[in-house]
Amino acid sequence: MPTFLPRFLAAAFAVASTAALVFADDPTRPVEPFDVAQTPAGQAVAFTTTGDRTQLFRRAFLEIADAQTDAAVEIAVDLDPSQKFQTLDGFGAAITGSTAFNLFKMTPEDRRALLVETFDPNVGLGFGFVRVSIGCSDFSLSEFSLCEKPGIENFALSPEDREYVIPALKEILAINPNLKIMASPWTCPPWMKVEDLKSLRPFESWTSGRLNPKFYDDYATYFVKYVEAMAAEGIEIYAITMQNEPLNRGNSASLYMTWQEQRDFVKVLGPKMRKAFPKTKIIAFDHNFNYDKNKPECRDQFGYPLHIYQDAEAAQYLAGAAYHAYGGDVSEMKRVRDARPDKELYFTEQSIGAWGYSFDGDLMWFAREISVGTLAADCRGVIVWNFMLDSERGPFRPGGCAKCFGAVNLSTKDFKTVERYSHFYDVAHLSKGFAPNARRIAADVKTEDGVRGFRCVAAENPDGTLAVLAQNDSEEKRSATIRFPGGSFVAELPPKSVATYRWKP
Repeated sequence: MPTFLPRFLAAAFAVASTAALVFADDPTRPVEPFDVAQTPAGQAVAFTTTGDRTQLFRRAFLEIADAQTDAAVEIAVDLDPSQKFQTLDGFGAAITGSTAFNLFKMTPEDRRALLVETFDPNVGLGFGFVRVSIGCSDFSLSEFSLCEKPGIENFALSPEDREYVIPALKEILAINPNLKIMASPWTCPPWMKVEDLKSLRPFESWTSGRLNPKFYDDYATYFVKYVEAMAAEGIEIYAITMQNEPLNRGNSASLYMTWQEQRDFVKVLGPKMRKAFPKTKIIAFDHNFNYDKNKPECRDQFGYPLHIYQDAEAAQYLAGAAYHAYGGDVSEMKRVRDARPDKELYFTEQSIGAWGYSFDGDLMWFAREISVGTLAADCRGVIVWNFMLDSERGPFRPGGCAKCFGAVNLSTKDFKTVERYSHFYDVAHLSKGFAPNARRIAADVKTEDGVRGFRCVAAENPDGTLAVLAQNDSEEKRSATIRFPGGSFVAELPPKSVATYRWKP
C-alpha cells in the first residue's frame, strides 16, 4: 500500500479537481489531505463515507446557488445561524497506554504521517480532543497507580507515561497545538481502597473496592499532582473526570464510586483544583446512559449527576457530566440537559469490537446516536475509545476487553499497515466539519412524505464557514437541499451513508 508521507504537505494546498477521489474500498489507504480553506469560491466541499465502503471519506465539490430555492424538494435543510446553541470543544479518541505503545512500534516517518493525517487541523482531519488515563486502564501494559507506596509524597508519573504516553502526546501537540486533553482514573492507588464503607476493611486490589473517605484529601492531592506533573512536561490537562465508569466493579482496573461519594469527594477535590489549576474542568459521572440500573446496587444511581447538582456546594466545582453508550440511549443526555442546561455534557467513550461489529452497522448507529444524537442534546465533545490497537486487539489487560478494535488497527506483520475502522471515519466526519469553538446552529429538516432515515446537525465555525453533518440511513439515495441565508446547494447522499459539508456563505 502507498505510504502517507509528510511530503504531501507542499502539494496539499493546490485546489483539487471537482471530480471525486475514488479510494477503491481500501481502509488501509490514508485519507487524502485537504485544507478546507482551499475550497473553490462558490462551492461547498463534501466528504462522503458509505456503509459498503465504496466511498471512504471521498471528497467532491458542490456548486452553491446565489439564492435559496423555494421549489419542492425531497429533503430541505434550512439553516439559521442566528439561533446558536452550545460551543463544540472537539472530537477524537483515547491515547491509552496500548495506543501509545503501538504508535512507537511504527517508524518515526510512518507514525508522523498517521498523526498528521489524523490530527493536523488544516490538511488533516483535525482530531482535537483526546482522553488519557490517570494511572493504568484496561488498555495499559501493566497495572499501576501513580503512588505505588502508601503516602501521597510517593507520587510519581509511571514509566508507561514517560516512555509512551507523554512522548505520543508531545508529537500530537507539535502537529495540533490546540489539542484538548481529558484525563480519567480507572482506579485510585489500591492502598486507598476499602472493601465497603461500613467495615472499612482494606481492599488492596486493582479491581473493584471503594475509596476510603479518610484518603479523600490525599486522593484530591493525587489529581492536583498529576495535572502539575503533566504541566511540567508542557502538557495542559483541559478536564478531568473523577472516575471512569464509577458503577462498573468488573473492569480489570476499577473503583466503585456512587453519586453520594462523588458529591462528597468533589467538595475536597474542587477547592484544591480551583486553587492550583482553575482552568481545568472537573466532570462528573463518566459512565453509561442507563446508570447500570439493571444491577441491584445501582438502582438508586439513576440520574447520577443530577443528584450531585442538587448539592450547591458540590455543584459549584463541576463543569458538567460525561457519558458512555454501553447501556441506555442518548435520550438520557437530553433529559439531563433539560434539567440542568447550565451544566456541560460530554461523550467520552464507546468501543467497537469482535462482538458483532460491522462497518455499515456502526457507521449508521454512530451517526444517529452519537454524531447527531449527542450534539443535538448540547454535547460539547465526542471521544471514542482506543485510537490504535494492533491487529491482535492488544495489548490489553487480563480481565479487560480482549475483543476491542481501535479506531485504527496496526498490523503486527509489518507494524506499518494501518487499517481504518468505522470509528476513524465517524470522528473524521465530525472533526473535519466542526472546528474547535464552533457553535451549533439551528437546522430545520423538512421531508416529503415517506422519506425516512435522514438526519443532520449543523454548526458555524470560528472562521465563518458553515458545516453540516448528514446521515442517510435508508436503502435509497437521498437528495437534500441545504439552504442558508444567501444561498443553497444540493447534496446527493448514497444509501447508508454519512456526509460532511463545509462552505463559506
